Amino acid sequence: MPLRSLLEVQAPASLGNKHGASAGAAASPGAGGAAVPGTGAAATAEGESGLHVSVEPLSGAHEGVSVISLSRPAARNAIGRQLLRELAEALDTVRQERTTRCVLVRSVVSGVFCAGADLKERAGMTQSEAAEFVSRIRRTFSELQDLPMPTVAVVEGLALGGGAELALACDIRVMGAGASIAFPEAQLGIIPGAGGTQRLPRIVGASRAKELIFTGRRVGGEEAQKLMLADHVVPDDQVYNRALQLAEQIVRSAPLSLRQAKAAVNRGLEVDLHTGLAMEEALYAQLLPTRDRQEGLKAFAEKRKPAYTGE
Repeated sequence: MPLRSLLEVQAPASLGNKHGASAGAAASPGAGGAAVPGTGAAATAEGESGLHVSVEPLSGAHEGVSVISLSRPAARNAIGRQLLRELAEALDTVRQERTTRCVLVRSVVSGVFCAGADLKERAGMTQSEAAEFVSRIRRTFSELQDLPMPTVAVVEGLALGGGAELALACDIRVMGAGASIAFPEAQLGIIPGAGGTQRLPRIVGASRAKELIFTGRRVGGEEAQKLMLADHVVPDDQVYNRALQLAEQIVRSAPLSLRQAKAAVNRGLEVDLHTGLAMEEALYAQLLPTRDRQEGLKAFAEKRKPAYTGE
């Protein structure tokens, strides 16, 4: 494939200082954050009501960080139609949020990150409906992977099936020591269908991925870190704070640089080294005329923190 097609080479757009799509009024992370525009509070199966996904742009020391929170306690954040729709809308919100430099994906339900697909809802679907729904999950997780800014999965509790695949779609995973990740789909007569068979071997290697998929066994925090499923493992009561600390470090970097660096790594993994190096050169060159590059050099010479604007 021609390099230009892979790169879609163009100068990085100025991010500016204004918000794109607003995430609404901020709320505390523990309360689930602000509502995603357009999701409403539609009732769901078994009497559920309210939002299953919310978005909150943080401020103060964590300005530039947006938090996507899953909140479906009645079903342990199982991925049903409403949760998936709201997750897709949340991703669209942060993609357009021009000041967002890092996104955290977390659960506000105690003891679980995401229990995977909503099998009760799935049981009522026809074969074609189930196929289309799984395709939508796969597309949504790919949209998460393709967000231009860095993403961090905050894995507290169980991440099973689609929940594990959701974590894999993030750039970095922070996991609690007592948390568990598993891919139990083969025991249910299916396979991981939301990117698990592709992302997992790219992270842990083919043989390890096959073992985890073939057996469906649960992997705890310590082993997950050894397998590189988790990048950081901390005590269970420190997971969100550790993710916030990591995000705080990330947002100190120039926003255009974060986007170009992520693009270089992600796209480079899909091609041979020679092509990847050419992509890196092109992405680097796009940053040369930016104001942020000049600001970085000036701040270094003046021994102060840079004030990046995304321009």
